[in-house]
Amino acid sequence: MTAGGQPRGIDVHDLRVLVTAGAGGIGRAIAEAFVEAGSRVHICDVAESSIADALGRVPGLSATCGDASEPADAGRVVADLCRSLGGLDVLINNVGIAGPTGGVETYSDADVDRTIDVNLKSQFYFLNRCVPLLKASTRAPSIVAMSSVAGRLGYAYRTPYAATKWAIVGLVKSLAAELGPDGVRANAILPGVVNGPRMDGVIADRASVLGISFEAMREDYLGRISLRRMVEAEDVANLALFLSSGMARNITGQAISVDGNVEYL
Repeated sequence: MTAGGQPRGIDVHDLRVLVTAGAGGIGRAIAEAFVEAGSRVHICDVAESSIADALGRVPGLSATCGDASEPADAGRVVADLCRSLGGLDVLINNVGIAGPTGGVETYSDADVDRTIDVNLKSQFYFLNRCVPLLKASTRAPSIVAMSSVAGRLGYAYRTPYAATKWAIVGLVKSLAAELGPDGVRANAILPGVVNGPRMDGVIADRASVLGISFEAMREDYLGRISLRRMVEAEDVANLALFLSSGMARNITGQAISVDGNVEYL
């Protein structure tokens, strides 16, 4: 309770927020949650049609179409958000791809490079351009980086993806130590099996590699989760709101799972 006896709430009102890959999936859920809570949000995404849909459905949202894995595009996104928002209080480094599925000896160099470029290098491109803005913020600035349950467990047949997600955990722990004296917090969210089309694709690809049906593979995934259910994108968005609020003012350098407790992959 507050000193006045009122219940505490998550207050992110008027925060200036950037969400990479914010036009669909988890990123869209995060962007919508921040807007609904009173934040000012800018998104970037490679899909023009998804951006158009988001702008049409989410009042007050601003956006830039661009590839987060391209340094020039990252610079253009940050220039646009500065014009739209006048600064930055929260960076949600959310962009990521599933990468290839198969034995490590089957991956093409191009697939490995693309997975690292999108999932990991993009994080650095936006950090490089956004950290000066965060240091200038007076609103308890923070970084939320999207890792995965594959950033705490081994993940056979998805090694490029898992490697990038483990790297993100090390990144935020290092950022917390580096930026803490400037008052900037950094945490990672580790989503588990998130319900939606992207997870359906992951299940289908893995089922193909193992030679079993989609339904059998889906049941196998559910059987690895203590709660025996997938999480929703909104569950991840709720944690992003909390970590960006004053209620999490002393939480930094942490890797926090939203996964129903995935026991193994």
